[in-house]
Amino acid sequence: MAVLLTLLLMLGEQLGIPKASANPGYVTRLFDNSRVHTIDIQIADWGAFIENAEKEEYVTCAVEIDGEAFHNIGLRAKGNNSLRLTEEYGLSRYSLKLEFDQFLDGGNYYGLDKFSLDAAFQDNSYLKTCMVYDMMAFMEVPAPLCSYTWVTVNGEDWGLFLAVEEPEEAFARRNFGNDYGKLYKPDYRSLNAENADVALQYIDDHPDSYPGIFENAKFKGSEADQKRVIEALKTLSTGENLETAINVDEVLRYFTVQVFVMNWDSYLGRTGHNYFLYEQDGVLSMLPWDYNLAFGTYALGMTDPIKDSNILINYPINTPAEGRVMLNRPLYHNLMKHDEYFARYHDYFDEFLSEYFESGRFETFLRQAERLIAPYVQKDPTAFCSFADHQLAVDTLEQVCLLRAQSVRSQLDGEIPATIRDQQENPDSKVDASEILLTDLGDFEDLESAKERQDAALRGITGKSA
Repeated sequence: MAVLLTLLLMLGEQLGIPKASANPGYVTRLFDNSRVHTIDIQIADWGAFIENAEKEEYVTCAVEIDGEAFHNIGLRAKGNNSLRLTEEYGLSRYSLKLEFDQFLDGGNYYGLDKFSLDAAFQDNSYLKTCMVYDMMAFMEVPAPLCSYTWVTVNGEDWGLFLAVEEPEEAFARRNFGNDYGKLYKPDYRSLNAENADVALQYIDDHPDSYPGIFENAKFKGSEADQKRVIEALKTLSTGENLETAINVDEVLRYFTVQVFVMNWDSYLGRTGHNYFLYEQDGVLSMLPWDYNLAFGTYALGMTDPIKDSNILINYPINTPAEGRVMLNRPLYHNLMKHDEYFARYHDYFDEFLSEYFESGRFETFLRQAERLIAPYVQKDPTAFCSFADHQLAVDTLEQVCLLRAQSVRSQLDGEIPATIRDQQENPDSKVDASEILLTDLGDFEDLESAKERQDAALRGITGKSA
C-alpha cells in the first residue's frame, strides 16, 4: 500500500489526478461564477477610508463573504489612472484590494491570500475584464479567476463589483504547482522616463538597472533570481535561441488575445505596463492584467487619441502598435521576426476565431453574464452609468467583438491589410464599423453624471457627503 501511494503521488498528474494546489478551496467558493456572491465590508469609519483612499494605505476591517466572517483583513483602494480620476472627479467608488495576510500572519480565505474588487471604471458593460480573462483562459494562458459580487458596507448597499484573484502566492500555486517560480509586476515610475526595463529591453548585467521589474517583485528574491531574468532579457535582445529564454508558445497565445482586444494600456501601448512577468528556470512568460480600458477605449495620457471606430476595430494584427513603440517591445517584435513563430501566431488567431467566436461561445458567455448581473446593475447605488447605458454598452461590446473577429478573419485571409502601412495605403479595405460609438462602452462624461449617485450612497453609510 505504501509503495502504491508513493507511485500515485509521483505519477498523479500523468494519471489525470489534479495537483492539490490546482484546486484550492477558494476556487469553488468565491470564484464560482455561476452566481453573484455577497461581500459585506465592516469598517469603523467608511467616510475616513474614502477620504484617504488615494493614499493606497491599508486599514483593518472585517468582511463577510457569502455570510462567512473573516477578521483583521487589510483593505485599501487600488488603481493607477482610475484611482486618480475617481479622486479628481470627487467620486467614491474605488476599486479595492482585500489582503488576508496583511495584518494576520498566514491569514487566508480558503487558501487565497489576496483578491481585488474591480469597480468597472469606464466599463459600463461591467463585462470587459471578466470577458478578457475568459478569452485568455480559453487560449490556455494562466489568468486570474473572477466572479461578480454584491458589495455592502456595514450592511448598506455599495454596488456590484468584480472579484478578481490577485496574482500572488495562491495564484502561482494554483497555476504552476508548489514549486512555482518568481512573479513580477513591472511598472514605470514616470511616463516621461524611458522605462526600458518595463518594456523588457536588455540594458546591462546590473540588477539596479531594472528597478521597474525588481522593485515590483511579488515574492522575495535573490541575486540569482535577478540574474536569471537579466540573462533571459539578454537572450531576447539577440532574437536568437528564444525558446531557451521565453515560453514562446504561451506568449504567442497571450498576444493573440491581447491584440484582439485592442488594449493599449498595456505592453503594446505607450505605458508598456499592466502585465505580470513570470520566470521559472530562466524562462519568461507574460500574464494578463487590467482590461477596463480594452476594446479600443484607452485614451488616458494621449494628446490626440484615435477615436475612429473604423480604425480601431480594424487595427492590424501584424503591427499592433506604431513603429516607435513596436521597436521598443522586444517580447513581441523579436518573436515575430521568426517565420515559424509568426505563422504560429496566425494559427492561434485562426483557432481563437473558429472556436471562441464562430462557434457561438462568445455570445453565449456574454449573454449569460448579462442575465446574471442585470438585476444587480439595475439597483447598483454607485454605478458609473444608468441601467439603460449599461444595456447599450453590452450590445455595443457584442458588436465590437463580432466586427473585430470579422476584421481579423479578413486580415488572416488577406482581404484586409494586416499592417499599419498597408491599411494607410488602402483605407477602404476595412470592415465597416462606422455605426459603433466606442464611447458607449464608458467615457469621462459618465464620471461627471455619477457623482450625485455616489454621494447619496456614501451619505447612506456615513451620514455625510464626500
